[in-house]
Amino acid sequence: MGVKITFPLLGDGVAFNPPTYFTIFGRAIYWYAVIVTLGFVLAALYVYYRRADFGLTQDNILDLFIVVLPSALIGARLYYVIFNPGEFFGPGKWLNIFHLREGGLAVYGGIILSAITVFIYARKKKIPLGVVFDVCALGLVIGQCIGRWGNFINREAYGTETLVPWRMGLTYGNTTIYVHPTFLYESLWNAIGFVFLHFFSKKSRKYNGQIALMYIAWYGLGRFFIEGLRTDSLFIGNTGIRASQLVAIVSCIAAVALLVRNHIVKKESPALTAAGPADPSDAQDSDDIREANAASEAEDTQYTEDTQHTEETMRAEQNLEEPASPQDSLLQAPQNGHHQ
Repeated sequence: MGVKITFPLLGDGVAFNPPTYFTIFGRAIYWYAVIVTLGFVLAALYVYYRRADFGLTQDNILDLFIVVLPSALIGARLYYVIFNPGEFFGPGKWLNIFHLREGGLAVYGGIILSAITVFIYARKKKIPLGVVFDVCALGLVIGQCIGRWGNFINREAYGTETLVPWRMGLTYGNTTIYVHPTFLYESLWNAIGFVFLHFFSKKSRKYNGQIALMYIAWYGLGRFFIEGLRTDSLFIGNTGIRASQLVAIVSCIAAVALLVRNHIVKKESPALTAAGPADPSDAQDSDDIREANAASEAEDTQYTEDTQHTEETMRAEQNLEEPASPQDSLLQAPQNGHHQ
């Protein structure tokens, strides 16, 4: 029997006891993996939908899917392993590194390695780095919002005991403890962040990289406080310093500093899309505008040339009709002398 989950705010009769896995042809499929995958799929669909807004092509997006997914998984797992060595290093333990279906992924590890991968990809394809980071940040916050519900299924990533009205109850046999639902805090925090960043990126984005910096600041601020409530944090050695809390506050401060600097320094915004032509299917409206502008310019040029030709013809006809004056004849007559 699993651990029963309750929320007193919903009433005493409301309880959840979801299984951590289901079976297909006798093989266990863990809900944690399904939910994380769902988060990635929704993030990918959103990024694909917004690609034209950032001047990215279909090929760019497909390439990003291919390189970011494995990078995120490897980075998230390595981060967890590095800061939780007792679970993986020792006789017969190292194979546990590859057991991902039951959890053991750290968000910041996935973000760090994915950022490095995206940096390499953008430089190779000669795409402005800020453009790729912006669109990836929007997708990432969706994935985090959904993925945290995998922690709910696993009964993990919860906080310290509390009596706040929105507390979550965990019942082990006949014992119930009430804790902060930190998975829910982070999911809601990311949902709010996504809504804000989505509309901001549509109307108010001023320069490449702005959305990514805002995401880092927003997520770092929320994660710093939420991480302080959790009971399963990864610590840096025996220092008592929570690894993710340190990364959160440092990244938040750095992002805010860059946002303030860019607000002061950047008087005019540079290109807000990726360099190079996009696929017609990616930016048909932009192509139509460019074609209309080109046609208008061609018409203006032809009109100017026609006007100039007409004026020259009229002047020539006028000169032929007017007789030359004696003074004109004297001015046009050849002169003998030293300067001939």
